[in-house]
Amino acid sequence: MITEPHSYIEASKSDCWVKAMREELATLEMNNTWTLTKLPPGKVAIGCRWVYKVKYNADGTIKRYKARLVAKGYNQLEGLDFLDTFSPVAKITTVRMLLALASIFNWHLKQLDVNNVFLHGELNEEVYMHVPQGLSAQHDQVFLLKRSLYGLKQASRQWYARLSSFLLLHGYHHSQADHSLFLKFTGTSITTLLIYVDDVILSGNDLSEISHITLLLDQAFKVKNLGNLKYFLGLQVARSLDVIHLSQQKYVLDVLADVGMLACAPTSTPTDYMTKLTLDTGTPLVDLSPYRRLIGRLVYLTSTRPDITYVVQNLSQFVSSPTDLHYRAVFRVLRYLKAISWCWNFLFFLKCFTTKRL
Repeated sequence: MITEPHSYIEASKSDCWVKAMREELATLEMNNTWTLTKLPPGKVAIGCRWVYKVKYNADGTIKRYKARLVAKGYNQLEGLDFLDTFSPVAKITTVRMLLALASIFNWHLKQLDVNNVFLHGELNEEVYMHVPQGLSAQHDQVFLLKRSLYGLKQASRQWYARLSSFLLLHGYHHSQADHSLFLKFTGTSITTLLIYVDDVILSGNDLSEISHITLLLDQAFKVKNLGNLKYFLGLQVARSLDVIHLSQQKYVLDVLADVGMLACAPTSTPTDYMTKLTLDTGTPLVDLSPYRRLIGRLVYLTSTRPDITYVVQNLSQFVSSPTDLHYRAVFRVLRYLKAISWCWNFLFFLKCFTTKRL
């Protein structure tokens, strides 16, 4: 496992991270993200920092080293540095519904990745930022941000606003059930576009329209065409004939690694059905955070593991006051997931047969 740096000084000692920072700065400058100026009287500049992340492929191999310059948005003042912040993102139920429809109707399933997604949003407010480590400037100079930047409270909203306007201009409209889903109907042609920040799923029965909107998106925002959908929001996707297989194996292994249970003994059932848990069972935990964090991760795993849904819902009742026995029950679920982490759930074309008397 590659260790990710926690500071600029630490990262600057490694060639791969230095290269990643140079690439990030080059992209920001090419995008005309800021202009160097003196801080006007009465204005306050927010800080910024470097964040480092190793990006992995679905099989766990290293995809790339990513350095991200992030504004310290927590220093922004509402009404001065930003107004609205809400931005819709794809719901997991919408993802599953779209995959099910693609399986039933044999739609194409493509995936795109938008480069430097938050940098495409245009700022309506006047925001100043200190010059980041890695760049030199006079002591009284700061950056006036001309475009949105990662870390700003309004960054996600500004990106969604620009992308939404772009898609509406090209004949797409929002789904009323989920505004992260865009639809386009032309005769018998159906094209859908689902977004989660910089990840995009394109699906439908019209490959020419999918290719066309991909080209338009690339011209406007610079996107990576990742080909057939394989990995989205922690879901591994595999397709064969009329079946779509879903798995969260990597996510399961990450959870097990985080709690030091990669080498745990597996079990064949997610719970001991002879034991009934109540609010008064066991000794109350001093620190509630680990229990709550694991419950949240298990809830997400129910997306592909319906066999743990009942147990997880039951354990979720105790998040306000968990005990050691509740915590032990959570570990039992993790041991079960260790046993079946290689299994795939699947969405398929359901064929129904009936007999009718004449």
